[in-house]
Amino acid sequence: MLRQMLISGLLMIAAAANAAAAEPDSTHSSETMTETITLGGGCFWCLEAVFDELKGVTRVESGYAGGHVANPSYEAVCTGTTGHAEVVQITFDPRVVSRDTILKVFFTIHDPTTLNRQGNDVGEQYRSVAFYRDDAQKASIEKAIADAGAEYSDKIVTQIVPFTQFYKAENYHQEYFKLHGTQPYCQLVVAPKVAKFRKIFHDQLK
Repeated sequence: MLRQMLISGLLMIAAAANAAAAEPDSTHSSETMTETITLGGGCFWCLEAVFDELKGVTRVESGYAGGHVANPSYEAVCTGTTGHAEVVQITFDPRVVSRDTILKVFFTIHDPTTLNRQGNDVGEQYRSVAFYRDDAQKASIEKAIADAGAEYSDKIVTQIVPFTQFYKAENYHQEYFKLHGTQPYCQLVVAPKVAKFRKIFHDQLK
């Protein structure tokens, strides 16, 4: 509810924001030797804030994936009728940070045992999901889930789904915690996840 109130205010301010744009599928970049993976685990503001600080991550974008509607808006995704999850698309340099570490961070900072919810954020758009672009990513995700199983008493419900399309979210969602970190939702929900990440992965911060 708190997050929805914040968004309503932002929509009034950002009425002229550009429509979400589809990003082309690209797992590896031969020029920069980077890799891209797409993950969803609740509010994308939380995931973006954490991965922005991980050494070796070169780009993080908040957006939508896994649905059946092209170029969805935030409002449409929030209805739960488009099938999309809120996700972050992470580009990283595997020479600096491994895919396994990316996934370990992912399973540390969200609860993969709650179906279609993270805390008070409830709905299919908040589901735990990992999109794979090739067999190597799929195998890494499966291993990460097996490893994370030892950390949780309840069954992990993270979906493992082939990647098809990523739609970048509206501009006002990008770098949200960095720009609006003092807002109530950020202080109550995002900040504790960032603090947990910094404590556990302190030696891998930028």
